[in-house]
Amino acid sequence: MKASPKYTQFMFLILILFLISYVHSQASDSCNSPLTLQSSIPFDTTSLHCVTVWPSQTYILRYVQASENVWNFLLSAPNRNAYIGIGFSPNGGMVGSSAIVGWVGSSGTSQMQKYYLGGQSPNAVRIEPNDQGLQIGNTSMFLQSNQIYIAFQLITDNPSTRLIYAVGRVGQLPTGPTFQLSQHQDMISTVLNYATGQFQSHISPEASLRRSHGLLNMLGWAILLPIGAMVARYMRKWDPIWFYAHAIIQSLGFILGLSGVICGLVLENRLDASVNKHKGIGITILIFGCLQVIAFLARPDKTSKVRTYWNWYHFGVGRALIFLAAINVFYGIHLGNAGSGWNAGFAVVLVILFIISLILELRMCFKK
Repeated sequence: MKASPKYTQFMFLILILFLISYVHSQASDSCNSPLTLQSSIPFDTTSLHCVTVWPSQTYILRYVQASENVWNFLLSAPNRNAYIGIGFSPNGGMVGSSAIVGWVGSSGTSQMQKYYLGGQSPNAVRIEPNDQGLQIGNTSMFLQSNQIYIAFQLITDNPSTRLIYAVGRVGQLPTGPTFQLSQHQDMISTVLNYATGQFQSHISPEASLRRSHGLLNMLGWAILLPIGAMVARYMRKWDPIWFYAHAIIQSLGFILGLSGVICGLVLENRLDASVNKHKGIGITILIFGCLQVIAFLARPDKTSKVRTYWNWYHFGVGRALIFLAAINVFYGIHLGNAGSGWNAGFAVVLVILFIISLILELRMCFKK
């Protein structure tokens, strides 16, 4: 009996949906799906508790107490050409923790090392000998369906409930013989209740400070100051309202920008980061901003002969400040690996300001 065309199409559609579902299930890990591993690990996985400990990075932790002083752990995360790590912290912070870090090299070779996190800088992070710090038993690591799995046994009666997780920068994998870790792209600190599987996440102070540094500088130097400059150029017919509006907007932008620079200096000190170019441009912007404040306080009268030269100086320094601020914001987004969303959002704001300025400039030219 010959099958009808509609029946054939229906069965073909069912087959396609099944294949899509199968590929999706094989391409990621989840606590809602059974654990199916193609590689063997050194302990039983049937009784592991499963917790999605870092949803934004899809970090999944499975664990169980195997005996009185042995705990089994299995961490999985997507392979993004960056290292993944889990650390056991005495106080919830990075410093003083011991961490298990794994990655997959360009050749497909898996690597796993135990590190002692002695400080915020990469130089303070070193490989920890097996007989020191965190006592690790059997270990295993492998890549399956573009998912990294790190399995290890922790030899202890009571493992720390304060766990930290980190993901490295894309393309910056540790290499031998020292296997030095580069600064992580992002991290999270959690408190895990092993009995219930419940956990609480804590955003690190450095992450909040970095976000404040970026937002304050972006809003102050790169958004408010251009708006204040536009007010001074295109709204002079509303005198003296334009002058007070210009002064208020520029003052607010300077205060926010100054706060952002202070946040950046504090952040650099905490992370011991090497951002000399970004820092140099930022200090130059701050100097230009201070010069503008001094110029405002010492501006000559409109009838003075030097008023023309003062205008040239004021306009020139202001435009240079705005130009450097835009460049440094994009550079800061790049250094912080903040993602394409920040770049796109800031670019949209700049495009809008440019279009408004272009329209007003053409209008001014036509009137003249």
